[in-house]
Amino acid sequence: MASVEMNGKTFEIDEDGFLLDYKSFSEEWVEYVRQQEGIEELNDEHKQVVKILQDYYEKNGIAPMVRVLSKLTKFKLKHIYELFPSGPGKGACKMAGLPKPTGCV
Repeated sequence: MASVEMNGKTFEIDEDGFLLDYKSFSEEWVEYVRQQEGIEELNDEHKQVVKILQDYYEKNGIAPMVRVLSKLTKFKLKHIYELFPSGPGKGACKMAGLPKPTGCV
């Protein structure tokens, strides 16, 4: 089991860098993933995607499929990839503190 640290907080992660415990999500985690993903600055759209992912996960126990995420955010899939260059599964779900989505490579 690996761990990373950001601003004095330690996070346990899996082999793909996803949080092992959703409850350990914090602003420090968001900042860590932002840096890892090469996102210069988070804006309200990033935060909206993260919030929608978390709400969906809390209700359904899984991350939404990308088309569902696009519908919920009202963002075109291309725009979600612009916000999260490594993709909605890898980048956005990771930032939201969700486990690695099924089918995510």
